[in-house]
Amino acid sequence: MSLRLGDTAPNFKAKTTIGEIDFYEYLGDSWGVLFSHPADFTPVCTTELGKTALLNGEFAKRNVKVLALSVDPLDKHLSWIGDINETQHCDVTFPIIADEDKTVANLYGMIHPNASETFTVRSLFIIGPDKKVKLTITYPASTGRNFNEVLRVIDSLQLTAKYSVATPADWKDGEDVIVTAAVPTAEIPERFPKGHKIIKPYLRTTPQPNK
Repeated sequence: MSLRLGDTAPNFKAKTTIGEIDFYEYLGDSWGVLFSHPADFTPVCTTELGKTALLNGEFAKRNVKVLALSVDPLDKHLSWIGDINETQHCDVTFPIIADEDKTVANLYGMIHPNASETFTVRSLFIIGPDKKVKLTITYPASTGRNFNEVLRVIDSLQLTAKYSVATPADWKDGEDVIVTAAVPTAEIPERFPKGHKIIKPYLRTTPQPNK
């Protein structure tokens, strides 16, 4: 199964390092980040889970809940967390799913046979409170993810969900945004009272409306 943007993220029940969870119940009204790693006790994955733990406060202030997954068993996850905390100077408190039968991996298309028939690739899904898939990113096993980019995308998704704006290339929270084509130029002053610039008729910018 290949999930696409706008698809409903499948619900599931799974064993995790914090106990058994129902995915939808765990998320509640929060945003979610679900990401997979190829195997426990591997170097790149150790740094990724450590980075995620160190960014716990950043995810929390954005109302985002994080879950990791691999097809290794629960006892390996629990043992590995000790190594992650020690080497990455963090405290892993988010759940790591033990997907031994590959149920979740198959639901989310995390196994790419041409890369590996047994291990999950580095898939990452951002899921909105409506349980719709908002973003997917897939990295090869050899390349660690950029979690600052994940936070940047979440900022953009949460902003553009509330306002008729889009974010330009390399945008960061607090910078000017683009007024979408759905807003007539004549309505911009009323809808975006902080001011605007008309660079081209199709390219209109305004200060970030929620700052």
